[in-house]
Amino acid sequence: MDFLTLFSIYLGLVLTALALLCACSGRKGRVLSSSASGAGQMLSLVIPTRLQRVTQWALHRLFHTRSCLFVVLHVALQATVFGEYTWEVFVYCWELQFPLPLLLLPYVLLAGSTGGFLLCSRTDPGIITKSNHASLVKMYAYDGVLFQKGVTCPTCKMEKPARSKHCSLCSACVHRFDHHCVWVNNCVGALTARYFLLYLCTLAGAAAAIAAITAALLTRVVLLSGVMHGSYIDEQGQERAVDILFLIQHLFLTFPRIVFMLGFVTLLTLVLGAYCCFSLYLAFTNQTSNEWYKSRRYRCSHHRALQPHDRQVGYKNIYSKGVWMNLKEIFTPPTVLERQKKT
Repeated sequence: MDFLTLFSIYLGLVLTALALLCACSGRKGRVLSSSASGAGQMLSLVIPTRLQRVTQWALHRLFHTRSCLFVVLHVALQATVFGEYTWEVFVYCWELQFPLPLLLLPYVLLAGSTGGFLLCSRTDPGIITKSNHASLVKMYAYDGVLFQKGVTCPTCKMEKPARSKHCSLCSACVHRFDHHCVWVNNCVGALTARYFLLYLCTLAGAAAAIAAITAALLTRVVLLSGVMHGSYIDEQGQERAVDILFLIQHLFLTFPRIVFMLGFVTLLTLVLGAYCCFSLYLAFTNQTSNEWYKSRRYRCSHHRALQPHDRQVGYKNIYSKGVWMNLKEIFTPPTVLERQKKT
């Protein structure tokens, strides 16, 4: 199997994993989901009706019901990456005398992400019950734009407190609802937001650390081998100096698993890094992704409704109290929820 075939398979697998990650990351995957919906409509013209029904049933079970499938996939991907890092990258780096604290850094971040993952997946996200409903209604003021007073949840039959939302996957209203994360199989709410931030930041850090160490290893191997100063015979039988394309092909065929892993964790670092920055921005401004999306939708609809001579009035976030107080609210959640959690 030649280099182009291997590279095509590799690129397809990485892009598929990246698309799956984006599609399952809450509201941030709406652009990708709409594109997939358009592609699905085109494919429906050639796919048999019976197969379409089976596919729709499977997708509904996968994305609209609580399932441990993505948790298993998450654990499998993490085990594969760290298995390859331990089996090959760590050994090679140890032989090349890389600093031990640097090599152990991914494992430290793995411990942090595992702890955040377990806490986020097993902790009550802040489910609104009849016993804590009266207290939660008074906790946040209704802004009159995103959250209206007197709105009743048709499923829970209770008035919705401000900043809450009903999660159809969990079949409950969640206080300070952010989104339902399929990767932890739980909602990100008032009680799980801090654990989700820990999980996300340490996971992005672990991916970045592995990518940096692996790139440093391959760079050291290239410099020690002196391959950049060599030459090769091309298909026409002519001698040519080693260029970047030949070097990539050489590394890909010499260390295929390491290069596979490097490409995957590099893309993962970019995606998780961007998502981590966005989540930190929401934390600093005391917003949830649900509120951020609803405020953007409000601005768009309000802008279209205005006449050219009208003055545009933007949405104002009334819940932000400054960076320090916003972070304090996330990491020290409402006491009424904590008491409910302990009982």
